[in-house]
Amino acid sequence: MAKLVFGMNQSLDGYVDHQEFAPDPALFRHWIEHVRDLTGSVYGRRMYEVMRYWDEDHADWNAEQHEFATAWRRQPKWVVSRSLRSVGPNATLVRDDIETVIRDLKARLGGEIAVSGPDLARSLTDLGLIDEYRLYFHPVVLGHGKPFFAGPRPPLRLVSTDLIGEGTVRLTYVPA
Repeated sequence: MAKLVFGMNQSLDGYVDHQEFAPDPALFRHWIEHVRDLTGSVYGRRMYEVMRYWDEDHADWNAEQHEFATAWRRQPKWVVSRSLRSVGPNATLVRDDIETVIRDLKARLGGEIAVSGPDLARSLTDLGLIDEYRLYFHPVVLGHGKPFFAGPRPPLRLVSTDLIGEGTVRLTYVPA
């Protein structure tokens, strides 16, 4: 049975905004390995549109960026959206009955399936489908933006803490 994991970079005050801070080389290496090891990813529309950046090579990329793009392109993706009409390579559009689709993925696949997008994570949490939350705190305070948690959560239990790179702390929680 697959495990559904919601994890994202965020500021100390809990906001996710990929344009406000970037991972250091050690954290970027962590994300390469993480994506390489995933069974797949479930995306909300907005996060999927952000991640489509990795669908095409860019001339200014370094070796690590190419490596991340290769890992990202390889993995299956399920995109939850009612407004999109199509999705890119190695992706499946999920328009209806999200709960049934995700329960089926969890039941028939193994490993980890990443959840990307706070709004999608809220919906999946409300359905009791998220197995683990990974909060990657960066040493910045934004004071605004999209919050990691898009609504109240049930009680969580801390299961691990990790320092990644020189300034990112990962806290891993499971539903209590």
